[in-house]
Amino acid sequence: MVEIYAAALINGLLIGGVYALVALGLTLIYGVLHIVNFAHGSLLMVGMFAAWLMAEKLGVHPYAALPVVALGMFALGWLLYRLVIGRVSRGEDRAILLATLGVAVVLDNLFLTLFGGDTRQIESDLTFAVIELGPLLLSVPKVIAFAVSLLLAGALWGFMALTDTGRAIRAVAKEPEGARLMGIRPERIFALAYGIGIGCLGAAACLLLPSFFVSPHVGSVFVLVAFTIVVLGGMGSFPGAVVGGLLIGVTESMGGLWLGESLGPIGISLVFIAVLLFRPTGLFGAAR
Repeated sequence: MVEIYAAALINGLLIGGVYALVALGLTLIYGVLHIVNFAHGSLLMVGMFAAWLMAEKLGVHPYAALPVVALGMFALGWLLYRLVIGRVSRGEDRAILLATLGVAVVLDNLFLTLFGGDTRQIESDLTFAVIELGPLLLSVPKVIAFAVSLLLAGALWGFMALTDTGRAIRAVAKEPEGARLMGIRPERIFALAYGIGIGCLGAAACLLLPSFFVSPHVGSVFVLVAFTIVVLGGMGSFPGAVVGGLLIGVTESMGGLWLGESLGPIGISLVFIAVLLFRPTGLFGAAR
């Protein structure tokens, strides 16, 4: 019994690392633009289809495709903000919310038309590979995804904390008008932050694909998880997104063990409700 619980705990931590990467993009967008990106799940789906197409048509493994897909998703996010979201919203938070929702609807229906509703997967030498750790068997794709997700999260934190561009992003997030007086253009920073947040989704898509399916509806599987992680960790908090991702991964895994695979995700919803009731600012959020 101890071995079963240990396996569930480790499996939850491994998948939680990728959840954290998905949530990092969402919390960055919220922290800078101060809006909830309703297109987040749909854009993750786009990244997963991009990685799948590179694997199926070009024979490029998703891990090798990660830099290309991440950069492509960054460019897509930047263009979406500059050409659609920023122009439609005219700086109003309510309009930005509606714009991101509109982007999600368009992307979901576009990919449903192009690819149909069937699920797709790829298989490689690593798909079913495992690492023996005593009595435990760890999935190699999940171990790789966990390690790379934490490395990318650390790199993003370093970029935000140690570079001039990162400091400019943080300045705009705290005081856009003051940053404007210092020569920083907030609209450019908004587009850059949105692009980086979507670029995180491209990386997460490549890490997920070897052990997960892709379909036009796959974004809905992750969007509630990402929102829960951001609320749990604290809106706009990078450490909160990482810790929240790990906690939600463990919650989902243990819930599946206790309640069964179909009812396991109930634990995520319960955590979401509990945080809203007892700690609305999240674990790392500042009290107001």
